[in-house]
Amino acid sequence: MIELKNIKKIYKLWDTNLEVLKWIDLTINNWDFLSIMWPSWSWKSTLMNIIWMLDVQTSWNYIFDGELLDDLKEDEISKIRWKKIWFIFQSYNLIPRLSVLKQVMLPLWYQKIPRNKRKQIALNALKKVWLDDKINHKPTELSGWQQQRVSIARALAVNPFMILADEPTWALDSKTWDDIMKLLVDLNNEWKTIVLITHAKEVDNYAKRHIVLKDWNII
Repeated sequence: MIELKNIKKIYKLWDTNLEVLKWIDLTINNWDFLSIMWPSWSWKSTLMNIIWMLDVQTSWNYIFDGELLDDLKEDEISKIRWKKIWFIFQSYNLIPRLSVLKQVMLPLWYQKIPRNKRKQIALNALKKVWLDDKINHKPTELSGWQQQRVSIARALAVNPFMILADEPTWALDSKTWDDIMKLLVDLNNEWKTIVLITHAKEVDNYAKRHIVLKDWNII
């Protein structure tokens, strides 16, 4: 699905070049469950944003589904982001004033899906994460585990090929941690590609492949 070939990322800080990724070679296959392990200061978010096409590599190639990213227009890249790749944030990124149902319906509105259909898709996604009894609740009325399930339901509603998860079990207790990981395994078994950024070695029990980042590259 995705090939990163000799990816390098440099940020310019005044008169200094800050090199944060060095010659990253990474292949993400269809239906992978890949964990990317990172110690502190390994610039994992930069790599995640490059995979999600929010950040642009400084040099060399990003290939998505056989197409070189440099050959695609910005609107084509945006469509890939919206329809084929979805992000689960460690901080949930829920909107405080919106109900659970509306949180999940929101990305479907951006895709211009009719309201009745949006609602049904959102309800089905919430049912998969066992939150169909919380559809009128606001984020402040939910536990951390429930809020993370809302963000997963939002990803399911979009029905992407790939789900990127950035520390989705951050600050959760061990039981909730295990529940989140089992849910990601279930999604992978339903033919979703999962890429998980984490610092927790316990993911070895769930993911199929493991990569370690250190000193700006893959070791």
